[in-house]
Amino acid sequence: MSHHPAIIAGAGPIGLACAISARRRGMEPLVLDAGAIVNSIVHYPPGMMFFTTPERLEIGDHPIVCAGPRPTREEAMMYYRGVARTERLAVQTWTRLVAAGRERDRIRCVIETAAGIDEPTTDRLVLATGYFDHPNRLDVPGENLPHVRHYFDEAHLSWGLDVVVVGGKNSAVEAALQLYRAGARVTLVYRGRTLKPSVKYWLAPDITNRLRAGEIVGRFGAEVRRIEPGWVTIATAGSEERIAADRVYALTGFTPDFDLFRRLGIELDPVTQRPRLDPETLETNVPGVHMAGSIVSGRAISEVFIENGRYDGEKIFGDAAGRRRARELYEATPRPLGE
Repeated sequence: MSHHPAIIAGAGPIGLACAISARRRGMEPLVLDAGAIVNSIVHYPPGMMFFTTPERLEIGDHPIVCAGPRPTREEAMMYYRGVARTERLAVQTWTRLVAAGRERDRIRCVIETAAGIDEPTTDRLVLATGYFDHPNRLDVPGENLPHVRHYFDEAHLSWGLDVVVVGGKNSAVEAALQLYRAGARVTLVYRGRTLKPSVKYWLAPDITNRLRAGEIVGRFGAEVRRIEPGWVTIATAGSEERIAADRVYALTGFTPDFDLFRRLGIELDPVTQRPRLDPETLETNVPGVHMAGSIVSGRAISEVFIENGRYDGEKIFGDAAGRRRARELYEATPRPLGE
């Protein structure tokens, strides 16, 4: 059984930034992730470009070098791997935190690896698990069929096929446009009457024109009722329609793992699911357990992103001056274009 001064659950950009803050104060934290390093970025489509400029994605004062005005998925993965290597961070991937509890002066964690269960202890547990591992499900028959995906992969794979995209935010709109340009026959299904006003300004006129021209078929005010091999049934205004679908992308957003937080004893607001924590140190009602990144906002996950969440490590591991500086940087960071 091993002991670590800090264990950080989540090896995304914010989890890595927290580890850097800890290490620069003489600690050797262990960083865990249920998937690969920066696993949420791994799920992005190949070649995808970030919404924001490189300096706002940097952690640990390490500059990002990219070929264009904004980093691509591949450049970001290379960057964060390089930061972890340069900072000599101990990152253990494909390792899931399943439980934790206080035992006198330390916290015992239960983690699941390919080799089995382990129970390391720590003085401080930081949850930086994000939300991208937990898609919002449609909860309809057929959602688990092999041609249904909650992550967009690559438009090229759908050439010549009938594809249904479910959703009305940036991810769904961008996927629908890429699929159309790759030669798929696309139907966009969204429960709202119109697209979300937060759709990026360069996507909004494009998708509007494609819908008006009938190049992408739109079904608004619609809900998916069931999915079958080759078909999706939707309901609009009380009537049902069956749509051909060789592939289905249910791009309806993601949510934090609130069940995990409850198992750890963290108190959540029954409506917003915001955790009870100290805003200065991000320590929860469970002594020694902190939260970082988007999960501190409960259901309002878009309040925190890489650009401002990267300062959370200073709130957790820093002194009063460091926390004050982190708060100033956090508040000065504008919200990026996104979901």
